Amino acid sequence: MSANQFDLIAALQRELPGAQVIAPGERAAAYEKDESGLGRFPPQAVVIARDVADVQAVMRFSRAHRIPVVPRGGGSGKSGGALAIAGGIVLSLEKLNRILEVSREDMVAVVEPGVVLETLQAAVEAAQLFYPPDPNSQAWCTLGGNLAHNAGGPRALKYGVTRDYVLGLDAVLPDGELVHCGHRSWKGVAGYDLTQLLVGSEGTLAVIVRATLKLLPLPRRVETLLAFFPSEEQAARAVQAIFGAGLLPRACELLDAAVMEAVSPRAPFKFPTGVGGALLVEHDGHGDGVADELVRSGELCTEAGALEVLAAQDETQRKRLWETRRMISTALSAVRPHKISEDVAVPRGKLVEMIRAVREIGARHGLPTACYGHAGDGNLHVNLLFASLAERETSHRAIDEVMEAALRLGGTITGEHGVGLAKKRYLSREQSPALIALQRRVKAAFDPEELLNPGKIFPDA
Repeated sequence: MSANQFDLIAALQRELPGAQVIAPGERAAAYEKDESGLGRFPPQAVVIARDVADVQAVMRFSRAHRIPVVPRGGGSGKSGGALAIAGGIVLSLEKLNRILEVSREDMVAVVEPGVVLETLQAAVEAAQLFYPPDPNSQAWCTLGGNLAHNAGGPRALKYGVTRDYVLGLDAVLPDGELVHCGHRSWKGVAGYDLTQLLVGSEGTLAVIVRATLKLLPLPRRVETLLAFFPSEEQAARAVQAIFGAGLLPRACELLDAAVMEAVSPRAPFKFPTGVGGALLVEHDGHGDGVADELVRSGELCTEAGALEVLAAQDETQRKRLWETRRMISTALSAVRPHKISEDVAVPRGKLVEMIRAVREIGARHGLPTACYGHAGDGNLHVNLLFASLAERETSHRAIDEVMEAALRLGGTITGEHGVGLAKKRYLSREQSPALIALQRRVKAAFDPEELLNPGKIFPDA
């Protein structure tokens, strides 16, 4: 039975008595888009799940009536993964937002997918524990989206990404069955690692409804510096010097001149004029050696040509620097009305070449560029800025060349945002037909009717 042969809203209300079912219209508008900028895709219904039973009921309903379901968290995704491109039901997990447990003894947290990342971080730090993943949207992104896209962030340099902290998952399969995979112990190698398969699967294999996360001891000391360079290339070379000296910062962020010029007028920290590049470097640990590492990083920046090195003197100054870093994406939108932002990643040693390639591509197409990101692990956020929608086609051609440059240098089309809708046309440039076919077979094993988040990740046939 197709969706237009019966009253979908009434049918869902009967199936989910007491649940919030929203019909298309003004109340559903917030669920039509995400942070990808790819447009609005109105669903035929929105269901805000109250518990796991609601999620199971929606998936059984989907299978019975052959209606697509798109899982959704906070809507902070950059790849279009939460867009209802085939209509159907948007299944919001925002109300499954409980931190069920924080265990100091086992050093784990058990959470539902609607928990906001920043809320979890505050809860575990109150127990003197540490959950490292820290994407820029941490103040409003949810754990479900982090799990679906294997979120990273600045601290991924030292601590790894979301996948490295997931011990176990409860997930609802497309037929409504609830399964548990993984374990609570820090180690476990029984059977296929389906936990890690689900992390990063972008909501195409199952709907995650609970996660057991590994926690670390909270670092007792954090030290931060900001170094200014004549150019972003010199800043990138300083990154190489820091790692070459055997240091491993917990974050090493690069900002180019365009980024600093855009963010400085509206940010807590004001960058000096005439600076071509900057590095935000942070070390952490549990003793006095942290300060020594910061001093050494500062010395290496100076030797690499830094014009000035500033060390944060207290927690207030440190927070001002990071608040400024988190404002960059929004600030760039004020430079030109439109922008395309991509999160390519290359081997660390190719970072200078990647930045140079971006500049050449922007100049060739007449588009201003801005680059920033996680220089320590080669994850660069490339922004092409344009003034009118008439320039969008030019921007897309330029982005094609950016992707090709990243792949030519041994990198990837996405370092942390995922493929989703935005980058599926590029997947075949990075992966072989055999590898894509194998992943399609995995998808078919979980979701043979292609009802769970259809049209994402894989190129159109």
